[in-house]
Amino acid sequence: MVNKVQLGKSELFVNPIGLGANAVGGHNLYPNLDEEVGKDLVRTAIENGMNFIDTAFSYGPERSEELIAEVLKESGKRNEVIIGTKIAQKFMDGKKMIDNSPAFLRNEVEKSLKRLQTEYIDLLYIHYPDETTPKDEAIGALKQLKDAGKIRAIGVSNFSPEQLKEANKDGYVDVVQGEYNLLSRSAESSYFPYTIENNIAFIPYFPLASGLLTGKYTTESTFNDLRKGLPYFQEQVFSKNLEKVEQIRNIANQKGVDVAHIVLAWYLKQEAVTAVIPGAKNSEQVLNNLKTLDVQLTNDEILVIDELFRA
Repeated sequence: MVNKVQLGKSELFVNPIGLGANAVGGHNLYPNLDEEVGKDLVRTAIENGMNFIDTAFSYGPERSEELIAEVLKESGKRNEVIIGTKIAQKFMDGKKMIDNSPAFLRNEVEKSLKRLQTEYIDLLYIHYPDETTPKDEAIGALKQLKDAGKIRAIGVSNFSPEQLKEANKDGYVDVVQGEYNLLSRSAESSYFPYTIENNIAFIPYFPLASGLLTGKYTTESTFNDLRKGLPYFQEQVFSKNLEKVEQIRNIANQKGVDVAHIVLAWYLKQEAVTAVIPGAKNSEQVLNNLKTLDVQLTNDEILVIDELFRA
């Protein structure tokens, strides 16, 4: 039996290992996706107690929500699953723009409800901040939707610490999603003190640093996609990062698990981190991610990993 965790002040309780669903219908993010494989991995997640599914308007666009809706409908388990989705983007004249205005957010929630074939969204994030809308006004619009029963919890993603504080002026923000991993730890000083003090759940994205923290790369690995622009893949630090990952492998081998399991388990030991949402491309990866729940890290191991990635 999985011990579920509460998302901030909300009434939502989730498996701390969730599903990042950008490879479910995210045709604009990954080439040659098979939608049936995507639906099957959502089925596998639900059937194995992974009740927290993270998607967004921008995955597809729109298609991820639609495929998840199909699986939820056939499963008959809508009330058992916590759906987190994100809005803020719009396309005008072929250009992507960001809009946090209350009218836009209200309209986009209605569209998302239709795509998800549901009467309510469990967790609704503003995916990106715009440059003009006061953030407390944007969140105020979501609070009205929450009061109307259309959403159950309010989140923000990619907000700066200052924007988060403005958004949470009235205490309505339940969840923050932001970049955090062992190679990118600035959130520990910029976000965690505030989120802990205000009982806001923090959910990391890029928890495995685009695969670098899985232990699957070597010094011979080359990258011709978005990874080549990420700071931890740059030539001068890439080999050093791999050396650190190999030291985690020693702990993983002792426990008979993968490097990724150790990394994800370490995050869940951080006070500010409520849940993690690693992505998956197939059902096997979903089941593999769930093995994290079986990992027991000692205090010494937690400290060793902490110090290793502070160097």
